[in-house]
Amino acid sequence: MDSQEKRYETMAQVIERVKELAQCEETPEKEEVEMLKSLFYKFHIQEREQQLKNYLEAGGDPEKYVIQPDTAEADFKAEMAIIRERRQKLFKEQEAEKLENLKRKQTIIERIKAMVTSPEEANQQYQEFKQLQQEWKEIKAVPAENNTEIWRSYQLYVEQFYDLLKLNSEAREYDFKKNLEAKTKLCEAAEKLAEEEDAISAFHQLQELHQEYREVGPVAKDLREEVWTRFKAASTVINKRHQQHFEQIRATEEENLAKKTTLCEKAEELLQRVCQTSADYEAVTKEIIALQTEWKTIGFAPQKMNVKIFDRFRAACDAFFQKKTQYFKELKERFADNIAKKQALVEQAVALKDSTDWKQTADKLQALQKEWKEIGMVPKKIGDQLWQDFLGACNFFFEARNAANAGTRNTEKDNLQKKHAIIDQLEKLAEDSADNLQVKMQELIQQFNEVGHVPFKEKDKMYEKYHAALDKVHKILNANSQRRRMDNFKQNIKAVAKRGEQAVDNERTRLQRRLDQMMQDLKTYENNIGFLSISSKKGNSMLDEMNRRVEKLKADIELVKQQIKEIG
Repeated sequence: MDSQEKRYETMAQVIERVKELAQCEETPEKEEVEMLKSLFYKFHIQEREQQLKNYLEAGGDPEKYVIQPDTAEADFKAEMAIIRERRQKLFKEQEAEKLENLKRKQTIIERIKAMVTSPEEANQQYQEFKQLQQEWKEIKAVPAENNTEIWRSYQLYVEQFYDLLKLNSEAREYDFKKNLEAKTKLCEAAEKLAEEEDAISAFHQLQELHQEYREVGPVAKDLREEVWTRFKAASTVINKRHQQHFEQIRATEEENLAKKTTLCEKAEELLQRVCQTSADYEAVTKEIIALQTEWKTIGFAPQKMNVKIFDRFRAACDAFFQKKTQYFKELKERFADNIAKKQALVEQAVALKDSTDWKQTADKLQALQKEWKEIGMVPKKIGDQLWQDFLGACNFFFEARNAANAGTRNTEKDNLQKKHAIIDQLEKLAEDSADNLQVKMQELIQQFNEVGHVPFKEKDKMYEKYHAALDKVHKILNANSQRRRMDNFKQNIKAVAKRGEQAVDNERTRLQRRLDQMMQDLKTYENNIGFLSISSKKGNSMLDEMNRRVEKLKADIELVKQQIKEIG
């Protein structure tokens, strides 16, 4: 088969030979048909891979690659169907002919069997016997399952006929001598086949020698076993070589089948992999192509499985590329829809860019920008252009608004400086711990709130600094309050102690209940802080106020704990 494969270097040559076989009168051999089928699909895979390679080398986008329909495969299958139909018809005819040959040979055996009754009858029927032998030689094959049995039966009655033959025995001895010479030459020819390098060729030649051996008549009775043993020994050598050759081929083919089965499983696993992006499909495509490349390096599988295993592998690969094609088809449709949506937003932005209704138009453009972000992807080239057009319209409006609001921004900058000056006074107030700290702090807070808006970009940073300064002052106020309260408590507890132990216990119990209530309040405050939104300035102020309450409550809790400890 290797030498036959070398005759075909392209898929076109294989298809041309298949067409010849489909059109010729003679029915093609099974081995050649199977070999052509394997070669076709080998070239078929190579051609597909080369098409993809050429596409990529030419700068094609792998995400847009589509497998082209293969008319050659359809032509090949059509011609193979004709060949298969002819072979099936020939097989039925051959089987019918073999059955007819079997009946004819059985008839000959029965006629020879009837002759073997006595030496006298054998001598009289010698010529008829020779005619039956000639007729036997002219009859062709019988069913394989009957071949050995019919030959042994024939040989048995031929030998019995010769053993009874009482010709003057020049003719009988002449036959024996002639048959011995023929069988000896066949033995020598069988022995020489051991030198033949091609085990398959040697086996086929041996079959021809066996057919000739069967057609040669018997030798002298005392030499029959010896001659047959010699011929059988030579045959055993050839048969073993033939068997080993095919065992080696089968072992290699089974190994190839296992490798190809593994590749099928990997391809089927890749087919099931969930791909959600173009990058996912590209990654799997590379893995599929790698499997196809590896497939080409593996030889044939067993004949019965070779086409089946390839069909399985090809089905998984084709299914993936069909899935990929469908994905990019749908992606293209989504791109078209997204492009239309973004073009509509560009048109709306262009229509608004000359408006002088600063507040309402700004809100509309910001809504368009939010909608833009929610639209899916589009191809980069057209996407960049659409974005430039959209952004250009938005920028045109906002730049015009900024120019119109330049005076407002100057006022906001002045306000920012005033508020920073007030913050500086708060920080200094916290450092000096001045008298009337509470009153001075409230005055500064009132001044801060009376100042107007500041630049939006500076607002958060400024408020963070403002509340940090307030926190410092509040901490000092809290600390002062805690010291005064603790001093007062110490004086009061002395008075309570004078009233007796029961009065002290009552005070301890009161303080413990108060501590428990404060702990519960702290937990409530902390939970509320977790749900408080700070998306607005008001929300931010509320959060700061809540945090100050929490800090004060924590300080009060510590004070009560110290008071309980003071009681003992």
